[in-house]
Amino acid sequence: MSSLAWLEAAGLAAFWSAATIGLYVAAKRLNQRLRRWWSSPLVLAPVLLIALLLALHASYRDYIGGTRWLLMLMGPATVAFAVPIYEQRAMIRRFWPVLAMGVAAGSGTSILTAYGLASLLGLNGDLRLSLLPRSLSTPFAMVVSGDIGGVPDLTAVFVICTGVFGAAFGEALLVWLPLRSSLARGALFGMGAHGAGVAKAHQIGAEEGTIAGLVMVMVGLTNVLAAPLLAMALR
Repeated sequence: MSSLAWLEAAGLAAFWSAATIGLYVAAKRLNQRLRRWWSSPLVLAPVLLIALLLALHASYRDYIGGTRWLLMLMGPATVAFAVPIYEQRAMIRRFWPVLAMGVAAGSGTSILTAYGLASLLGLNGDLRLSLLPRSLSTPFAMVVSGDIGGVPDLTAVFVICTGVFGAAFGEALLVWLPLRSSLARGALFGMGAHGAGVAKAHQIGAEEGTIAGLVMVMVGLTNVLAAPLLAMALR
């Protein structure tokens, strides 16, 4: 690569990275003031980025080429959930059988419903396989998607949609469901809305957030380990 091409690539990377971070920060501050579902950074920031891409006639390849390093940071961010999990290890040891059964049931249900939804919408091939890991946090989901033959970047979009809507509907479900324990409330968000759900659970309570983070990590690890079996079953 020539020096000029390298400088152009570095400039594009800096621009799209700054745009992503700046729009996210702006959306987060707006959400702190408005507290509306549409002002959530996970909703508003992508919409603004899409508008910017269209306005500049830029391609997805241009964008992801400059921001892939941000995507790579999601792995360490997921590992960071180990800190509150360690702090609540006594409660986790007490309820681990229930959590393990819930993770198994939730993982199976998410995959089956995703498969059913894909069949209902007439999605086949890569689209169907990319939809299956939608209930995992992004780092885990992209690994599973690649292992079973899906498109990891497309899976990331499905994951974001699942997290945003899961966190929003999960809060509404708490009004109707008699979930009085922090364990049940946290597991609801961790299983149904992964990262966005963990953030919402922390707003409800520290224990709920810890359980949600634990469930999210357990679900991710379980599905990553089960991905080869899932890939064999889908062939």
